Amino acid sequence: MIPKELLRNVRRIQMRTARLVDSLFAGEYHSVFKGRGIEFHQVREYQPGDEVRTIDWNVTARTGKPFVKEFIEERELTVMLVVDVSSSGRFGTHEKFKTELAAELGALLALSAIRNNDKVGLLLFTDRIEKFIPPKKGKRHLLHVIRELLFFEPKGRGTDIEAALRFLSTVSKRRTVTFLISDFFAENYERALQIANRRHDMIALLLSDRRERSLPPLGFLELEDAESGERMVVDTRPSRVRRSFEALTEKSLEKKERFLRSIDVDCIKIETDASYFEPLIRFFRMRERRR
Repeated sequence: MIPKELLRNVRRIQMRTARLVDSLFAGEYHSVFKGRGIEFHQVREYQPGDEVRTIDWNVTARTGKPFVKEFIEERELTVMLVVDVSSSGRFGTHEKFKTELAAELGALLALSAIRNNDKVGLLLFTDRIEKFIPPKKGKRHLLHVIRELLFFEPKGRGTDIEAALRFLSTVSKRRTVTFLISDFFAENYERALQIANRRHDMIALLLSDRRERSLPPLGFLELEDAESGERMVVDTRPSRVRRSFEALTEKSLEKKERFLRSIDVDCIKIETDASYFEPLIRFFRMRERRR
């Protein structure tokens, strides 16, 4: 029995993302993420203009008429959703937390993949591997993936992207399209991501909230690191303090983006206070132009 709450949430996500999945996204997804090769489809009679090298000589000899082989693209792909569910994601000053945004993005990508007859797998991580669902097809499997995205309660608080990527390499021997969804508040993952990108098509979805990059002038604020629990009090009234904070956080964000570009990992920046439709569509159209 599928829980009613899950079905309600799935319907909510489907309604929110219907335009993207049903129109633009489905077509863009299909054209950008092509299969691994081609497979035989059928033979038909030769027509003027057909490639001579496609002639099926056995059928031609048997029938006395020239026939050619037709092939179709092998469409099946494996899509892996590698989703950061650490405590820093439980932050958001607008419509939703980053964890809620990550779940909705993951559900959207899973819906699109299943719609295109691809396999979908899920890896949830914090400072440990929290949950792994091997890639499969089908609506029931899709509901399983979405249920974990929406309702999973992690045990860890920190973020270890390196460990998640190492685990991915052990469970995914074949090439996958991997969406790494995180705020990238982590260290020492660069080498692991570079290695993973050689084997897989890695795409980074970098989530952020603008309040993480700017402080309001409200006087003394107690700030807490959601992952370590460390606290500090900051006087936000002086403009130099706010400017220094903004410069530091912008520099950190630019460093992440620069690194991703340097190893040819596509980065989609998504904010909690803005639509994710436009960044996703820009990414898919950019991918198609590149092809």
